[in-house]
Amino acid sequence: MDSLQTAPVTAADLIGRAQAMIPALRDRENAAETARQVSGQTIAEMRDTGLFRAFQPARYGGYELDLDLLLHIGIALARGCGSSAWVGNLAMVHQWMIAGFSEHAQDDIWGDTPDAIALGTYAAAAEAVPVDGGFRVSGKWPFASGCDHGDWALLGAKFGGADGGKAPPGLVLVPRGEYDIFDDWYAVGLAGSGSKSITCDDVFVPAHRHVLFPDLATGRGPGRAVNTGAIYGVPLLAVLPVTIAAPALGSLGAAIDEFTERTRVRETRGAVAGGGHSMANFANVQSKLAEAAVALDAATLLLERDLADTLDLAKSGSDFSVDHRIRNRLSHGYVVKLAVEAINGLYSVSGGAELYRTGRLQRAWRDINAIAHHIGLNWDAISTMAGQHRLGLEPQGQY
Repeated sequence: MDSLQTAPVTAADLIGRAQAMIPALRDRENAAETARQVSGQTIAEMRDTGLFRAFQPARYGGYELDLDLLLHIGIALARGCGSSAWVGNLAMVHQWMIAGFSEHAQDDIWGDTPDAIALGTYAAAAEAVPVDGGFRVSGKWPFASGCDHGDWALLGAKFGGADGGKAPPGLVLVPRGEYDIFDDWYAVGLAGSGSKSITCDDVFVPAHRHVLFPDLATGRGPGRAVNTGAIYGVPLLAVLPVTIAAPALGSLGAAIDEFTERTRVRETRGAVAGGGHSMANFANVQSKLAEAAVALDAATLLLERDLADTLDLAKSGSDFSVDHRIRNRLSHGYVVKLAVEAINGLYSVSGGAELYRTGRLQRAWRDINAIAHHIGLNWDAISTMAGQHRLGLEPQGQY
């Protein structure tokens, strides 16, 4: 779809295209679980509809749209398939993150192949050993979601500082062909995300293909020198966790719709006791459905508020205070907490029919609980950090 490369594209266009993919994603979600990865067809359709260009710099054909798209597209895609939304949103946000690398690194990735995407994992699972002109990297990185479809790997690393000291951790970019994929993804939730491990064996990474987390965390990566749009000055963790929280909300929305449609006409099947009653007339069923609906509304509104405030700050050129960044982090954790409580409530009144792995409600239950296990959304860690800040203590955590 070459026209997508040149025609003006709006946020509404991309949201509409993501919503149009929902039926196909639903048709493929069982196959994605069986294959333990999102299909190449799905990735091709995301690429063709322009999703991966949403936050890519304009000089490479990107659209430089506002980052609140991560919420709306992630929700839309997850209404079709949670694993597909997880991988698609990560591929989208990595384009924004790569824009924080040096111009040289961006040219390496997009100069000859503007459709290239990167997938990987941020945990600093290996040391980048300084050598002349760059680093040598060896190690194994688990949880590299969608890595089968990446043209590049985005990998966390520890960096040696001057005189043998330690520099802050950061990221390196490694091209396909210089790393291997270790197939170890046999998971109970997000089973179709293909979050396998990536391994590197003494791979040379040029110095221009690394960036430090503190620079991304403050919106001051080296790419800021050439990418002057407001979105490229947004601190990393003010927005990045929305990427993986949004699929939880979309999955919850799909589960609510499925539960509502089935429960309206469903009767209990008890052979000895309790059979033949309308599920819709049980008070606990009614209550759990209402709780799930209001949790979804509250979570969505909370993230919409935070994203709007963050984008307003970026466009005004204002600084991002610690208060603002920690407030956003608190929201990231809380919306997933709400989603977990909501889906657990629905599943608790869903009956034996939802024991089958092909049901949409039980898949949402598995996927949302899996999303809550991500360290970036850990409620105990985030809430403790936010409480420390409110009490005037030094906040311990990532913000």
